[in-house]
Amino acid sequence: MTDTSKPGISAAIIVADDKVLMVRRRISEGELMWQFPAGAIEDGETAEDAAVRETAEETGLTVKAVRLLGERVHPKTGRLMSYTACEVVEGEARVADAEELDAVVWARHDEIPGLVPYGLFEPVQAYLDEVLPH
Repeated sequence: MTDTSKPGISAAIIVADDKVLMVRRRISEGELMWQFPAGAIEDGETAEDAAVRETAEETGLTVKAVRLLGERVHPKTGRLMSYTACEVVEGEARVADAEELDAVVWARHDEIPGLVPYGLFEPVQAYLDEVLPH
């Protein structure tokens, strides 16, 4: 069941130095503890624009969208999710929004299953398998 009463969520898949950026929400969304920088797509915004904006708001990192990896209805939240591959333009990842996040981590390929035990969306996993050493 899709929750169409709420805007879609856009997630940024940011790879740098052979690691992917993950954030931990201060308030977990069910089993979702560690996830990618993400947030609601605002009116008039593309999924790619939202991924770039949310990354800056949450982590202070300036990124650029490379390509949309895919969309799905999230099996845990029922929200429409978009996933965008991004590259770092400048800055250092940190907890920029302490109300939303309590930690950020650059994770190696082999660390992802420990952070996201239920697995990643297949197109995201395929992209990370392609760009991260393992």
